[in-house]
Amino acid sequence: MMSGRGPVISEGARIRDLERALDTVYEVGRVLSRSLDLRDTLGGMLLAMQEGGLYSGMVTLIDPETEDLVVDVALGLEARKPVRYRPGEGIVGRVMATGREVIVPVVEDDPDFLNRTGLFDPGGAFIAQPVRVAGDLVGVMACQPEACSLSGLEERAHLVRMIAHLVGQAVQLAWQVRNEKADLEEERDGLRRAVRNQYGFDNIVGHSARMQRIFEQVRQVGKWNTTVLIRGETGTGKELIAHAIHYNSPRADGPFVKLNCAALPENLLESELFGHEKGAFTGAVSTRKGRFEQADGGSLFLDEIGEVSAAFQAKLLRVLQEGELERVGGSRTIKVDVRLVAATHRDLERAVEEGDFREDLYYRLNVMPINLPPLRERIEDLPEIARFLVDKIGRQQGRTVSIDEDALRVLTHHDWPGNVRELENCLERAAVMSAEGVIGRDDVLELGLEEKISEMRGTSVVRSSVRFDDPNLDEREKVIAALEQAGWVQAKAARLLNMTPRQIAYRIQTLNIKVRQF
Repeated sequence: MMSGRGPVISEGARIRDLERALDTVYEVGRVLSRSLDLRDTLGGMLLAMQEGGLYSGMVTLIDPETEDLVVDVALGLEARKPVRYRPGEGIVGRVMATGREVIVPVVEDDPDFLNRTGLFDPGGAFIAQPVRVAGDLVGVMACQPEACSLSGLEERAHLVRMIAHLVGQAVQLAWQVRNEKADLEEERDGLRRAVRNQYGFDNIVGHSARMQRIFEQVRQVGKWNTTVLIRGETGTGKELIAHAIHYNSPRADGPFVKLNCAALPENLLESELFGHEKGAFTGAVSTRKGRFEQADGGSLFLDEIGEVSAAFQAKLLRVLQEGELERVGGSRTIKVDVRLVAATHRDLERAVEEGDFREDLYYRLNVMPINLPPLRERIEDLPEIARFLVDKIGRQQGRTVSIDEDALRVLTHHDWPGNVRELENCLERAAVMSAEGVIGRDDVLELGLEEKISEMRGTSVVRSSVRFDDPNLDEREKVIAALEQAGWVQAKAARLLNMTPRQIAYRIQTLNIKVRQF
């Protein structure tokens, strides 16, 4: 590079310089708009400036923690410890401290010249321009122009001034995107924490011995990528357990994708699980990823796995064995890393015997079975479950809802063939009918539930003779127990209680017991 004390240039050369400057501004603007990676775009911008005769380009940005200027990108600067300038230190620091540009014909003549980067020619000219974002000084851009006259140096300084303005806009956009990304990541992490709490063990209600064993199984299987088969009647909470397995596993930060296999016909099920290519069938207007691809790196929950056809079972088996698939209408093999959690209420062993379910798929799925008990086999958990559901219903209705002990007694004497799902449905209807927000016995009976008395033995509810001297039974429960044992023949129930028929009839009336008719 020639000295800054260059010759005076001709008018023709000045016009060519102007055209070159316009080309440089255009190229710089194009580079700065092509990517949101700030270092990448600034590096490309400095190369474009070099093509336009502005050499040794360097951009420094302020470090918000130390308020130092740090060289963010510089042409020819080797990767090493970051180069820093304090405000007022060197020419760059002087620009930062004063907010004013510096233009010197020979940089070594400036007493503040440090050449800390080793990039600049001491005998060349030097231009340093402040970089601003929304009026705030955030950095300094510096470079050395080709040899030129003093008037030419001013023209080049004007060019650098325009480029510095574009750099400020690029920095503003990059920081805005960075901040929005940080906000989204914080929101995502917050949602993940909320979801983990929602599907943690504290939100799976049950202190019975059987449920505690299931919680321990979930903790163990969550550590590994083992395929899990959750078995149990409809409404026992299979999906809740699947969530708990995922969100208490190393894959918790990955996606949790679910699909009910019984909800779709086979042709749509294949497209949903494996995806399809554009034009694979009528209506396939674009390529679409299937649930397996969507769950890559996470977990896939397939509910009602026992309902898929034999033909589809073979396709599913290949994905489980090989970890690869082809989209419908495609030929490219796609590798996926998915942890499968399946669920079914069917007797798969019988289905295998009858030829309705592939034996090899059964063994592939049944690596770690988890059997959920029906509600009637853990009826001691019902009061706690009911209170949990009532609180949930209250939040949905925007009010405080509770349930009293008499209502809970009626609920614990019901078989609940629909399990927790049926219980939640009943409680929601009872809450709607409860004007005061307290679900009582009458609200429950209005649902059509029958009043029954039962003994709890272990985890099962057993209909049997009840000891009428049991101190845990109140008068109402004793009368109902006697009526049940007597087949709702009042005279017979009276004898069991050492009462007269008139006395028991009076008790039935005053205790508001609904008499069953046969």
